Amino acid sequence: MIDRVRRIADATHAEVVALRRDIHQHPELATEEHRTSERVAAALESLGCEVHRSIAGTGVVAIIRGDRPGPSLMLRADMDALPILEATGLPFSSNVPGVMHACGHDAHTACLVGAAGILVGMKKELHGTVRLIFQPAEEKLPGGALPMIDAGVLGEFNGIPAVDFAFGQHVQPELPAGMIGIRSGMYMASADELYITIHGHGGHAAAPHTLQSDAVVVAAQVIGALQTVVSRNCPPGVPSVLSIGKVTADGATNVIPETAHMEGTFRAMDEEWRARAHVIIERVVRHTAEAQGATATVEIRKGYPALYNHEGPSAFVREAAVEFVGEDHVVDLDQWFASEDFAYYLQHVPGAFYRLGTGNRAAGIDHPLHTPRFTIDEEALRVGAGFLAYLALVGQRLNR
Repeated sequence: MIDRVRRIADATHAEVVALRRDIHQHPELATEEHRTSERVAAALESLGCEVHRSIAGTGVVAIIRGDRPGPSLMLRADMDALPILEATGLPFSSNVPGVMHACGHDAHTACLVGAAGILVGMKKELHGTVRLIFQPAEEKLPGGALPMIDAGVLGEFNGIPAVDFAFGQHVQPELPAGMIGIRSGMYMASADELYITIHGHGGHAAAPHTLQSDAVVVAAQVIGALQTVVSRNCPPGVPSVLSIGKVTADGATNVIPETAHMEGTFRAMDEEWRARAHVIIERVVRHTAEAQGATATVEIRKGYPALYNHEGPSAFVREAAVEFVGEDHVVDLDQWFASEDFAYYLQHVPGAFYRLGTGNRAAGIDHPLHTPRFTIDEEALRVGAGFLAYLALVGQRLNR
């Protein structure tokens, strides 16, 4: 079976590359993936897939029904790009100024379409059903996963049973092309956005003694106090990060402003601690400001939850990866403090989110995600498409 999957992946590699380049050249931001969605749907229909358009806006769902009984699996790709000006110099660079596929969603989408082609050609060997989810808006809160779930993509869908297991694949430039990484258990962090405003008393910078409070000084004290949220309150062994990344106070050399604004991020890998930390953050900010005669407003915008890879499906991915690419091309991943709305799917059904190596340091293809020069070694698309299909083809093992 593996040899056949590889042969089809090799035979269709040029088509997968062409699709990836086409999507890369025409990137679309979150919820705006109209061209991408139609391009994907047309490609799937040309393969003979059952295709459902306009799910939760621009989402696409394709269904492949195997000839043998078995589980109902979900494979997901995301389609949106980022507001970044591309600097790769590739001949198929983005033709949309200030927008590029800097997170590999073009590759995710192309690989899943490639996997569809493999599965359609191997329906006689396929146990159960596979639904391919092409999701919008992963890069922007509140994300596209929840609207897709609300639209029913995990439940009974057009005559097929509810999803039993869900899997997602994401590129990783730090891994050499074609390698596969997986981590069981808590893998990715929740990500919440912090917006804080200190309300003080403005005046002449030469006379701070005449003011009840200086918003800039208070903001500095708040930043320092916030560091105790993690260092003095987070349970040992629970990974967590709080960072302030933006501070603005529109004063001057001789003007103390009335307000100071701060923005930051809070990330955690434990939902109970996450909820408790929100209360502590607001308390620390308000009380620190009040102690200096100022007031504060605190807004915490909840982002994606922590992503937990279920043990059984994670072991399944690792076992299948060893079979498909070999033990020396499979790695155990460290925890990663980025966030991912695939976590929502995993709150509803068991599954796993794994990484596909796309780097090639010798060729200079190792720039990080979310940067203007990010790209992939397109040889990785052979494994990316083939392994997604292979997971579905051996999915009956999950019922052991």
